[in-house]
Amino acid sequence: MRRRIEVAREAILSAGSFIRETFGREMAGEIEEKNKNDFVTQADRLSEKMITKTLMRAFPDIGVLGEEFARRGGEEEYWVIDPLDGTTNFIHGYPFIGISIALVQRGEVSLGVVYDPLREELFEAVRGGGAFCNGERMRVSGAGGLSQALIGTGFPFKAEEYLDIYVESFKRILPACRGIRRAGAAVLDLSHVAAGRLDGFWELHLKPWDMAAGALIIREAGGIVSDFFGQAGFLSSGNIVAGNPAVHKEILEITSNVFASAELKGLANDLIP
Repeated sequence: MRRRIEVAREAILSAGSFIRETFGREMAGEIEEKNKNDFVTQADRLSEKMITKTLMRAFPDIGVLGEEFARRGGEEEYWVIDPLDGTTNFIHGYPFIGISIALVQRGEVSLGVVYDPLREELFEAVRGGGAFCNGERMRVSGAGGLSQALIGTGFPFKAEEYLDIYVESFKRILPACRGIRRAGAAVLDLSHVAAGRLDGFWELHLKPWDMAAGALIIREAGGIVSDFFGQAGFLSSGNIVAGNPAVHKEILEITSNVFASAELKGLANDLIP
């Protein structure tokens, strides 16, 4: 595992240097809208190619699942890559973007690395080895519950059919906490939960590359990660609740109630296990 984390670190720092140099200089002609509100830039594609090349050169037998390119090989062991999370932020020059690499082995995330190229912060964890930011040990916050918590979230802008049910959860969490932040890059939001900067986080309709590394980093920092019902299937459902133990428990009480309620079941059938 030591060699794997070293290579993942090399790959993400190299891609991060490229993204940092490119930030603020992306031309409009290099932007493509894959679906409504879902953009990709040349920087996304080049970053993923750089990361994939580094990983596959060192570990040719390990598969790769990337956001911009199809999955290649490896069912028992494969990398999960988000080459640029916060693409809309990147396009507009809003300084909140991240890169993420995770390693899945036999269905479990065993390694996670997230990099903030603008602040040059490297968040990383290996299962059972703790969580670190630039080499310093991280722990989730000590907030005793939502009344003491600053919460992160993300809007379901790619799946507007879930907007009403999301807003219902927002309406219940907002008055219970100190504040809610929506910055637009889930890989960094989750890393900030691990670092104790945010006390909790919830979002729906994410992809595995948005969550895999950050979820492991939170767990290794002493936090809890689950789907909206307290189960472990968030990577497949795309719906995640994360936080320190006390805050996670209170957010989970809200999400499980809202998303299983009789009034909203018609909107959330695919969210209920």
